Amino acid sequence: MADETIEMGARRRARGSGGGAARRAERTTRRIELVPILERMTPTIDILHDEAIEIIERNAETILEEIGVNFTENPAALQRWRDAGADVRGERVHIPRGLARELCKTAPSEYTHHARNPERSVKVGGNNLVLAPVYGPPFVRDIDGGRRYATIEDFRNFVKLGYMSKWLHLSGGTVCEPTDVPVNKRHFDMLHAHITLSDKPYMGAVTDREWARDSVNMSKIVFGDDFVDQNAVMTSLININSPLSFDLTMMGALEEYAAAGQAAIISPFIVGGAMAPVSVAGTLTQVYAEVMAGVAYSQLVRKGAPVIFGAFVTSIDMNSGAPTFGTPEAAHITYGVGQLARRMGLPYRSAGGFTGSKIPDAQAGYESANSLNAGLNAGVNFMLHACGWLEGGLVSSYEKFVMDADQLGVLHRMARGVSIDEEAQAMDAIREVGPGGHYLGCAHTQRHFKEAFWRTEVLDYKPFETWDEEGARDTVTLANAKVKSMLESYEAPALDPAIREALDAYIARRKAEMPDAYT
Repeated sequence: MADETIEMGARRRARGSGGGAARRAERTTRRIELVPILERMTPTIDILHDEAIEIIERNAETILEEIGVNFTENPAALQRWRDAGADVRGERVHIPRGLARELCKTAPSEYTHHARNPERSVKVGGNNLVLAPVYGPPFVRDIDGGRRYATIEDFRNFVKLGYMSKWLHLSGGTVCEPTDVPVNKRHFDMLHAHITLSDKPYMGAVTDREWARDSVNMSKIVFGDDFVDQNAVMTSLININSPLSFDLTMMGALEEYAAAGQAAIISPFIVGGAMAPVSVAGTLTQVYAEVMAGVAYSQLVRKGAPVIFGAFVTSIDMNSGAPTFGTPEAAHITYGVGQLARRMGLPYRSAGGFTGSKIPDAQAGYESANSLNAGLNAGVNFMLHACGWLEGGLVSSYEKFVMDADQLGVLHRMARGVSIDEEAQAMDAIREVGPGGHYLGCAHTQRHFKEAFWRTEVLDYKPFETWDEEGARDTVTLANAKVKSMLESYEAPALDPAIREALDAYIARRKAEMPDAYT
């Protein structure tokens, strides 16, 4: 009871006199460079013609009506579907043609994901691309410690790196699984890290209904009850158990977030040939059916709840059974789903820095680049796993995190397209230099040389002699040095002390209510 009183008092102070302390702290805090959200000015690659889209849409409706989808161990969900007019047989929901599509119409085409620092809030949808880091690996890797189980210290390090990475828009969610913290209490420490070590938008816990509820309650401490009820402060990942199954764990989390007005990514987890057909058209059809059912259900919980049309898609190596990344088939599906998402008028999540490689090598670079570029050209609005993903999602890599984050600057520059205004035409420079001259010293170059070209903060472009004298360091070694430099120079963003006190009190009280569990 004492802890609860402390928590309530701290929450009152957080909305009153505590603000002055926060403002004083902010004035003395080192500011991290803020890069505007990536707005795509380039066209999408649309690979499906109108007839193909109509066939996929018709077949997806047939799947929902004839085959149906399972909502396992969830009587409340089954009742919601009955009330909406679906044919429920046991745990199988058969959705009449047109019903799911009609329900999906109340989902917004775009929304704002608010950060506790309003300058870092992002708009999801339209031509925007929001970039978020790796999500979910139980292992971490760096060249100093090798591959090992992740700890809460690793988790906090990745949050710090994400906060300091100027091209990343979100702090993320489970950037790695802190295995040294009890399973049933990890979400407290992870969300606490996102809120206190970064001021970028963050994601909530999804693998238990109660954990989702804790995420909402902790966010209310930060933003206030009314603000959270009316605005999205979390965008969380809800995976569909493909094919065509919606399990209670994920649906429970979806119900909590939708009821609270928080955004959810409705995302089939597709490994082509295992969880979906081997054909691109067949996979697109199944993905479309699953997402329609998931989005429709979110709207049954709360009309207008923000949702994202998600698609995590990869193929499978038919010899080993291992997932493969950066393949042409995955790109085709990524492009096709983008068209389907735009037809539904929903924000789109897909792609990322995917690779099956065990280390940040050439394979990792090729596969990640293929996937990142496909995501940009497909019109993705929310890209999870944009940096740090390794070994098919089993590993969060320190070096690859900063290597990928550096390359996200390329996406930003590519998305700008080509300017054709008078200054970009550079006719004054061409006249000034004339035949046989050079542009290094001309007035136009002097005006623009600082920002004309994208500049890496990791890769090496020095002459061979200089590179050799400095130790002939490869990219991973350079990235390792970058990681250490960033962590050494990290400073936490300002946070109202009363909010911090209230968060700590809430976490202490909730942890005390349950025994530790490691399974």
